[in-house]
Amino acid sequence: MCLNEYYTDGKLMGAKRTGKKPARFEHWKKIAIVIGIYDVVAVSVSYFLALLLRFDFRYSMIEVKYLEAWQRFALIYAAACLIVFALCGLYKSIWRFAGFNEFVRTLVVSLFMSAIHVAATLLFYCRMPISYYMIGAVLQCIFLLAIRFSYKAALFFFNSGGKKNKDRIMLIGAGAAGQMILRDINTGKSSGRVVCIIDDNSNKWNRYIDGILVAGGRESILDCVEKYRVNKIFIALPSATMAQRRDILSICNETDCEIKNLPGMYQFFSGQLTASALKEVSIEDLLGRDPIKPDLEEVFAFINGKTVMVTGGGGSIGSELCRQIAGHSPKRLIIFDIYENNAYDIQLELKEKHPDLDLVVLIGSVRDSRRMDQVFADYRPEIVYHAAAHKHVPLMEDSPCEAIKNNAIGTYKTAYAAMMHGCERFVLISTDKAVNPTNIMGASKRLCEMVIQSFDAKIKAGRADEIPALYLHKGSDGGFASQEKPSANCHTEFVAVRFGNVLGSNGSVVPVFKRQIARGGPVTVTHPDIIRYFMTVPEAVSLVMLAGTYAHGGEIFVLDMGSPVKIDTLARNLIRLSGLKPDEDIKIEYTGLRPGEKLYEEKLMAEEGLKTTDNKLIHIGCPIAFDTDRFLTDLGELIDVSYRNDPDIRLYVERMVPTYHPTYNGQRILPDPVVKEEEKSEETSAAQPLPVG
Repeated sequence: MCLNEYYTDGKLMGAKRTGKKPARFEHWKKIAIVIGIYDVVAVSVSYFLALLLRFDFRYSMIEVKYLEAWQRFALIYAAACLIVFALCGLYKSIWRFAGFNEFVRTLVVSLFMSAIHVAATLLFYCRMPISYYMIGAVLQCIFLLAIRFSYKAALFFFNSGGKKNKDRIMLIGAGAAGQMILRDINTGKSSGRVVCIIDDNSNKWNRYIDGILVAGGRESILDCVEKYRVNKIFIALPSATMAQRRDILSICNETDCEIKNLPGMYQFFSGQLTASALKEVSIEDLLGRDPIKPDLEEVFAFINGKTVMVTGGGGSIGSELCRQIAGHSPKRLIIFDIYENNAYDIQLELKEKHPDLDLVVLIGSVRDSRRMDQVFADYRPEIVYHAAAHKHVPLMEDSPCEAIKNNAIGTYKTAYAAMMHGCERFVLISTDKAVNPTNIMGASKRLCEMVIQSFDAKIKAGRADEIPALYLHKGSDGGFASQEKPSANCHTEFVAVRFGNVLGSNGSVVPVFKRQIARGGPVTVTHPDIIRYFMTVPEAVSLVMLAGTYAHGGEIFVLDMGSPVKIDTLARNLIRLSGLKPDEDIKIEYTGLRPGEKLYEEKLMAEEGLKTTDNKLIHIGCPIAFDTDRFLTDLGELIDVSYRNDPDIRLYVERMVPTYHPTYNGQRILPDPVVKEEEKSEETSAAQPLPVG
């Protein structure tokens, strides 16, 4: 770089540092000056032409007094018009988007100045012919409107005449939002044009909006796509329910068109509704239910000013919990995770968004009782959201002992540390896979729920001192430095939250499908009839946080997630949303159910029953009674079984969780010592007692 270049760059960098921007004359001001000059000429010429018309375009026939009056008043009137027009904002409109409001404002201001013209000539000059006033007023309106709407008209004719080979758009929705989108397409630089409109209001059928036919209701979509050769569909239905959107999207997905959707009412009410505001249709739009929107004010009031800890805070659910908690003034937020990369990412994000937040990020494992005791002793969290867990079903089927160590035993140790150090609320994040589990991951999460129920039952009975400290460390302290046994006065409230699959989470099937589509397929579905309940990350987090507020101890909160979604349908919709055809452009392969996988998931065991809350979509399951003393004893023995990596661990879990019925779907898991052992002697395995640690 030469010295001059360096000096120039230095000046520019200096300007950036001082915050000064180089002076620039905006383009719209240049346009305003041009229109202003035009207006001066137009208002003067309008009344001169009125004189000529009055005297049959014979200049020599115009009476001298009229000509002199016009000459003396023309410049004064033009200057007055310029001032009034500026005060009324006629030079600040964006004329490419001009509409009825701009038309009316220009017309009213023009007529007002015409009235001023009449009054001024009568008072200060001479009485002009009536036709002069009338013709002059009309011409003035025409000239003023012509310059302001000529650009819009030119764009309209260009779009309608010069884009015949470009995108042909079907607009769904003939309401105010649809009309705004249509106007933006007609006046903008879009490469397409609207060729037909669809609306379910039969009163609008076979009528026109800006020259575009309202061709019919949703039942006409497929016919109109073929008739008008549509290749894009814009859906402008901001007030439609999720069920209504789903029905329309299901029809649109049968076409090969690219589909875009108006996200919601915000852009409509904020006046930001343009074609560019439309977004690609997401798979969430096809779930067929309205999003859960609970009132979180009491949740945030509960969090305000308290120390909150999130285990597994770097995961998809945990990180969203941290985001929502951070925005509502906790005294301190503690993020605890074993994976440092995720923890670091959420740490950077929260520090940037909330620089005043007292944020502590700790690395460690919930399986380490001494580490958990140290964290709770040092920071004394008042609320704990326990999201740390192994969640991938096939992986846990191959490593069942790890599922028990991390999920069941890790939850126990974390809950025990919370109880020992006076935590107020402990919220376990569970899953619908804990209901009648057929895989070890679901069974481990059911064990977590039983841990929570056991702790709650003991505390409510005033027998918290009977809860044993389960650990593997040598020494009498058991890794808990504060005291050897819990106090009988413990007051921690333990609850669980159970929900289905989370769209957008690390374990969601949707990202897998998207990667497979991007590679050109095939998309792999385990079974054509497999169904799942789905919810979004914000919905899941809202429910988890509500549990911390509704809790009285021992509850299992359950979300009514609406109708389940067929995974095969989900995959096909994703392929269509990518502009491709299932089974033609992208093949779908059925791979068979994976080990431990069910065709359907249940939200609640039938014997639990349901109680409602203030939110009709959130329910409370009544806990199933079980022998907590026997459970705690068996859990202590299960630690020994899991840490010696016993190949028969599924048998021990099956005895502790009566609703757990492991299945292998006719597939051999290699290596899978459990199957091998069962093949040797099913009766012997069933009779084997729990080992004594």
